[in-house]
Amino acid sequence: MKQLILISIAIITVASSSVFAGPPDYKQAAPPPPPPNYGVGFYGAIDMGANVYQNRGGTRTFTQDNPNLLGFGDTLEVDPKNDVGFFGGIKLGYVFGTGVVRPTVEGDFFYNGFRGGGNFTLRDSFGDVLAQRNVTTWINTGAFMGNFILRFAPGNQKFQPYAGAGVGVYYAESAGTQLTNPNTGTVTINTGGGANHADLAWQIVAGSDYYWTPRFSTFIEYKFLNYTSTQIDTRQDRDLRQHLVGAGVRFHF
Repeated sequence: MKQLILISIAIITVASSSVFAGPPDYKQAAPPPPPPNYGVGFYGAIDMGANVYQNRGGTRTFTQDNPNLLGFGDTLEVDPKNDVGFFGGIKLGYVFGTGVVRPTVEGDFFYNGFRGGGNFTLRDSFGDVLAQRNVTTWINTGAFMGNFILRFAPGNQKFQPYAGAGVGVYYAESAGTQLTNPNTGTVTINTGGGANHADLAWQIVAGSDYYWTPRFSTFIEYKFLNYTSTQIDTRQDRDLRQHLVGAGVRFHF
């Protein structure tokens, strides 16, 4: 009987200590780190691609309509060349904010080269061909543009399309002119230098980045580029409109 009483007292003592000891201690788990922001802040980029088309105007026909001059009724048909060219350059910019819509300012500086010239056909008043010549020249230009862009970073921010526009200036220089007889292939004139010109430019840009890391992406981009000719009074629209398609890499600092 005495042994039973001692066992009961021991059980009650253990149970009482458990009640007054309070709940067990639990360690609070650390919150997960916030997801990284892709493509924010300052960046630099390099890009290159093709000048796939430039609209240098359609075919023009000029008529000698003065009966007091030689060749009355003759026509000269001028067909400009619109060959594919090459561009490549660098970008420096800054992305504002970390939301879905991110305003961006960018300096866009690139070389843009393409082949110019045209095909010339001289006909008499009866439509017979008197002479044909092909003129070829290489145009080297440099564009210095300031762009304002809206970037979009939905979801996990890795895929970021963007669109915007920019204004600036360009400098163009002809590398020289080569005159060729299309019938014989003979080069009759080959100049060693050409003229130059500087004027205003504007462009519309659209593209998309894919970010492999928060600070590095590859991108594709389209530019509609317009070289104006405000300093040349031709009584016609002489702006040079070009379509550029390229790709590049972007690094955020």
